[in-house]
Amino acid sequence: MANPRLRGFTWWRQKWARKDWAIAATGFTLLMLVLIATFDNWSQETDSSLNRFFNPDPALVDLTLLSHAREKGAVCLDGSAPGYHFQKGFGSGANNWLLHMEGGGWCETVASCSTRKRTALGSSKYMDRVVPFSGILSSDASQNPEFFNWNKVKIRYCDGASFSGNPEKEFKNGTKLFFRGQIIWEAIMDELLSIGLAHTSQAILSGCSAGGLATLIHCDDFRELLPKDAIVKCVSDAGFFLDVEDISGTRAIRSFYHNVVDLQGVVKSLNKDCISRMEPSQCFFPQEFIKNIKTPVFLVNPAYDLWQIQNILVPDLSDPHHDWLKCKLNIYNCNRRQIEVLQGFRNSMLKALGEFQRKKNGGMFINSCFAHCQTWMADTWHSPSSPRINNKTIAESVGDWYFNRRVVTEIDCAYPCNPTCFNIILG
Repeated sequence: MANPRLRGFTWWRQKWARKDWAIAATGFTLLMLVLIATFDNWSQETDSSLNRFFNPDPALVDLTLLSHAREKGAVCLDGSAPGYHFQKGFGSGANNWLLHMEGGGWCETVASCSTRKRTALGSSKYMDRVVPFSGILSSDASQNPEFFNWNKVKIRYCDGASFSGNPEKEFKNGTKLFFRGQIIWEAIMDELLSIGLAHTSQAILSGCSAGGLATLIHCDDFRELLPKDAIVKCVSDAGFFLDVEDISGTRAIRSFYHNVVDLQGVVKSLNKDCISRMEPSQCFFPQEFIKNIKTPVFLVNPAYDLWQIQNILVPDLSDPHHDWLKCKLNIYNCNRRQIEVLQGFRNSMLKALGEFQRKKNGGMFINSCFAHCQTWMADTWHSPSSPRINNKTIAESVGDWYFNRRVVTEIDCAYPCNPTCFNIILG
């Protein structure tokens, strides 16, 4: 039976499902765009309503558009200026910075990128002008005990390639699409450095989903931009996407990533050691390049990542008879055979994390929840009802790791062992 405390959340997800699932049915390409955009889009289109549902009074923070964006060539897919939300730190955190990179999937074809540019994921024209800051961005000490008074920035995502596209791949035939993710990253960093980031004492680069992948791609770049004596670390939430076969034996996600990398000219942003060893698009998978990251990294990821199960393990094309539909919407509906497949996915994730687990400066919180992105919402980041491993919330675990209070390698037991899990239910 579903956990009673999820009923309100389920209602919100049902509301979304009735609105958007029809769009996803048009095929794998739009499914990849719409579903990941929606799950990550909790931080944009449904962010205000969901955060207010779980946190009645979150701080609302204004959008700042990047100054001189056109002159810098740092523009969204549609040519509009990218943006960020900035909340100034105070007290003991006045000289510390936490940056959070928004997620929202990727686009791999001209058609999907053209669709995307008419949304907040491709144009600042559609972005909310104020967004609530909660979870890891909260200024409430009870909700965010370690970082509540730091300078905090939410970087909006409008390029479709995890802030890593390069302009030489743009079309010259009249198609107005700008693949400027890498330039957006560099220009926003320049602007933040000019308003105080350059003098930080402690800093964290974080992100959720596609933003979690961007965090890993740019982690060492971020470290290089800051003072050598600053404590700089990275936290990737639900950004550890696996290169695994789906239930039909194909690797649809590998093909999808290949198209993203090729279309948007991502190669220049990828780890050079990795691309010297294998096909460049494989270096878009964290399991291939995370071993080369020098800056300390903390991974937050559910072993039963909702988005990955729906789009990597069991994409629609692999399940033509919809045998998995109820299971993909609600893990409580999965039968014994399906649970065995999900346990296999968990095993694949733990195997892919094996080498990273041996890194002395790394940390992880791999819980057994059916979820996707757990740092941006108070209820999963740090609250009385938050998911826990060894009686520690995600916020407490990240804090212990960042401040070197203990080694943090939290790996949950297999589903359904953890009664504190905040399992998402759709439909």
